[in-house]
Amino acid sequence: MKQTAVVIAPGRGTYNSSELGYLATNHADASRLAEFDDYRKSQGQPTITELDSAPRFSKETHMRGDNAAALIYACAYSDFTAIDRDSFDIVGITGNSMGWYIALACAGALDPLAGLTVANTMGRLMHEHMIGGQLIYPLVDEEWREVPGRREELLAIVSRINASPDRDLGISIDLGGMLVLAGNEAGLSTFEKSVPRLDGRYPLRLPGHSAFHTQLQKPVSDLGFSLLSEHLFKQPETPLIDGRGAFWHPRANTLTALYSYTLGHQVSEAYDYATAIRTAARDLMPDVFIILGPGNTLGGATAQALIKANWRGWETKSELQNSNIQTPRLLSMGDPKMRKEVTR
Repeated sequence: MKQTAVVIAPGRGTYNSSELGYLATNHADASRLAEFDDYRKSQGQPTITELDSAPRFSKETHMRGDNAAALIYACAYSDFTAIDRDSFDIVGITGNSMGWYIALACAGALDPLAGLTVANTMGRLMHEHMIGGQLIYPLVDEEWREVPGRREELLAIVSRINASPDRDLGISIDLGGMLVLAGNEAGLSTFEKSVPRLDGRYPLRLPGHSAFHTQLQKPVSDLGFSLLSEHLFKQPETPLIDGRGAFWHPRANTLTALYSYTLGHQVSEAYDYATAIRTAARDLMPDVFIILGPGNTLGGATAQALIKANWRGWETKSELQNSNIQTPRLLSMGDPKMRKEVTR
C-alpha cells in the first residue's frame, strides 16, 4: 500500500564538499541534465556537470550564489523524479528558502527548465549584489526542546538592534529550533556581541549568504520582476505550502498572485519554515516527510520543527530518533541508507 508523503526541497548551503559528485553518483542518466547544462552555457556560466564533476570542491566556486543555486536545483529536482511513485503518493510539497523555487518545479507550477531559470536568475542576482549577510542562533536544548524564554529574549535583542541608527537586523528564516537572522554588517556584529556563545559555534555566520528574506533584498526582488516573466508560471499539479504556511492548491490560484509572492514576499519578507512544516503535518497528515538532496543539513531543522509541532507525539530528539528507527517517518534522500527507502 502506498504511503502518503510531503516532499521538502532544500535551500542554499546544502551542496558542500561531501556532496561533490552527487549528480554523477545518483543521477548519471538524468534526462534533464543536458538541457540544464545548455541553459547554463547560454548564460556564459560553467555547466552543472562541470561543477559537479570538478576534481575538488572549492568554496569560492561551488558556494557562490550563481553556481550553488543551479547545483542544488539540479540535485533536488533529479531526486524528486527518482521517488518511487508506486510506494509514495505525494500529497504536498514545500521548501526552505531557495527551496521554494525547487518546490514550484516539483509541483508543476514551473516546468523543469523554467524552475532552473528562476533559481539560477535569483541566485545570480543575490551573488552579484550580495547585500548584507546571515547568521544562525539556536532556540533549543540538546533534546531539541525550545528553551523557555529564549525566543522572546532574542527577538527583543533583534528589535533593539534594528531600532538603532545604521543597524539592520531581522528574522530571515524561522527553522523552528533555530533562528536565521539577516542584516547589514553593523547589525550582525552587534548581535554577535550581545548574545552568549553556545556550543562553541553559535552565533554562526553563513558564508556567501546575503540578507535573504528581508527588506534589504527589495532591489533584488525588483530586478527579479524585471528579468522573469509571469508567463513562466503554471497552475500547480500538487498542493504547495509556502514560507507563510499558506497553501497553493491546484486550479485555485491566480498566476499573478503566485508570481507576485515568489518574487516579492518570498524574497523580501521572513520565511517561516517551521510554520510551513506544521501546516503540512497537521493539514495533510502525511505518513512520511521526504527531504530531497543534496546533503542532509535540513534533516535536523525539519525534525526540530516537527517536535515543535508535536507531530506523532514527538517531544524530544531521542523520541523522534527512536521512533524513526522503528518506523521511518522522516526520510532524507541525502542519506544513502534512507535514499534506498525512497527510490525505485
